[in-house]
Amino acid sequence: MMIFEDLAAFRKDVKLLSRKFRSIHDDLVVVKKILELYPDERPPFSFRIDHIGIETCVIKVKKIACKSLKGRGVNSGLRLVYAYFASEQKIIFIELYHKNDKEVEDRSRIVKNFK
Repeated sequence: MMIFEDLAAFRKDVKLLSRKFRSIHDDLVVVKKILELYPDERPPFSFRIDHIGIETCVIKVKKIACKSLKGRGVNSGLRLVYAYFASEQKIIFIELYHKNDKEVEDRSRIVKNFK
């Protein structure tokens, strides 16, 4: 059984995005179900973020289906960044953003929380 946690900053991201994308909470439930089965990276859907100077396995999901964006499928533009701890069967959500709002993940947030 996978344990899911999130950072306070992640909860803030979700709150902001939920104004624009009403289905974001339902979409995250679906993502959690998938991550329970496939928590590790799975190109082209998700990639490991390397070269940030920490040992924690940090993965970025690029393909997330969003019900609020009908007809786009997994090309919604939403990005999810999480830390995966295989030995503990635990995932900590770090960041959620739309690619139009931000180009890349907040690496300082990752390093600050997982140094």
